[in-house]
Amino acid sequence: MRKSTFLCFIIVLLLPVVRSTEKDSLDSFRIEVQDEEDDDFEVLGLPYPESEHENKVTVNVDEFGAVGDGLSDDTQAFVNAWNKACTSKNSVFLVPEGRVYLVNATRFRGPCAEKLVIQIDGTIVAPDDPKKWDTKNPRIWLGFYDLTKVYFQGDGIIDGSGSNWWAASCKKNKTNPCKGAPTALTIDASSAVRVKGITIRNSQQMHFVISRCESVRVSGVEVSSPGDSPNTDGIHITGSTNVVLENCKIGTGDDCISIVNGSSNIKMKNIYCGPGHGISIGSLGKNNSTGIVEKVVVDKAFLHDTTNGLRIKTWQGGSGYVRSIRYQNVRMDNVSNPIIIDQFYCDSPTTCQNQTSAVEISQIVYRDISGTSRTKEAMKFACSDTVPCTKILLDNINLQRKNGTVETFCNSASGSVSGTVQPSADCLLSSDKEDERSREYIVHTEL
Repeated sequence: MRKSTFLCFIIVLLLPVVRSTEKDSLDSFRIEVQDEEDDDFEVLGLPYPESEHENKVTVNVDEFGAVGDGLSDDTQAFVNAWNKACTSKNSVFLVPEGRVYLVNATRFRGPCAEKLVIQIDGTIVAPDDPKKWDTKNPRIWLGFYDLTKVYFQGDGIIDGSGSNWWAASCKKNKTNPCKGAPTALTIDASSAVRVKGITIRNSQQMHFVISRCESVRVSGVEVSSPGDSPNTDGIHITGSTNVVLENCKIGTGDDCISIVNGSSNIKMKNIYCGPGHGISIGSLGKNNSTGIVEKVVVDKAFLHDTTNGLRIKTWQGGSGYVRSIRYQNVRMDNVSNPIIIDQFYCDSPTTCQNQTSAVEISQIVYRDISGTSRTKEAMKFACSDTVPCTKILLDNINLQRKNGTVETFCNSASGSVSGTVQPSADCLLSSDKEDERSREYIVHTEL
């Protein structure tokens, strides 16, 4: 499917459903989330010209010895070209179309000169043999560090050649050791970054990690790997603020999007997800750690054949909080667990022990969510008895099941409903005491 066709398709699918008049109870659950408009990034000097490279210095990897036959090792040519582009003002680091470049694990480091464009029009492939991977970079394939005002763009492909890595995973075969594998594309410790149009596929594990970054916009990016490829998260955000993901199509063997500790002001708009494990916050709190995620918006998304929908997942024993989260204008098609909060998450070969501490979850809004559930429990709020979930708002929810009925499960969760909510969620309203406690909640400061 062409990208333009896909975007038209997603816009038609995501026309908002009719909203009912908001009730007074909405006011007590209103949350503040800063919506990033398209113009917000202009103040950071973005975007740069997308196709016009006038007054720019083009640094073509071919001119530095890259062969581009998919067999010859072009790593050093990429490194040499990068060193030139990074130190030249107004430069374009060019991976030309029509060729396939074999590149080993490489760290492309800044800071660089102003207005660097990374133009990926060809295909970059990783070595496919895990046994021959660079032991100095066990978790990195293409890593970019300490960049400011940089633009990644193009119609090219980043291909992790991950099939042999997946076969060696303990999730594929329990006799295999459980160990990490490289991420295809990492952008770390950078600011004012834009990524547009590229395709990332078949990563060894995670496809695209945004780590410790400020002000990042990702648009028109496609991420794909088989639905049974283990731990292949699509876009993973950690320790980052002011991140926008828009018009992205993601299908993998793990979370389409995952947001973990230290992340805030994250907006996702016009997202297609499937196959995969849904759009997730977490996991958080593993090994009694602190997890903090706040001010997240998902606006206009379509999830198809995913094992979860909109998910918040935390381990027992953690601390910190998830708060000020808004999901709106989301459609589901044959999705298991369309709406789920799970404070008992346990992705472990051994049974997790019961613990009383937990990551606190509050101020979660679900608005205009519709579609079909593959599971009987269309909404599940499995929360800690000692650190319950509070201030959950359901506003205009319509989840059905093609063959059978659906229901809502609640444990230690309280909140409010507005408009039509199907299946009914009376269990959120069952504890007046908890509801009163949730209204008194203002901010959680102890980490």
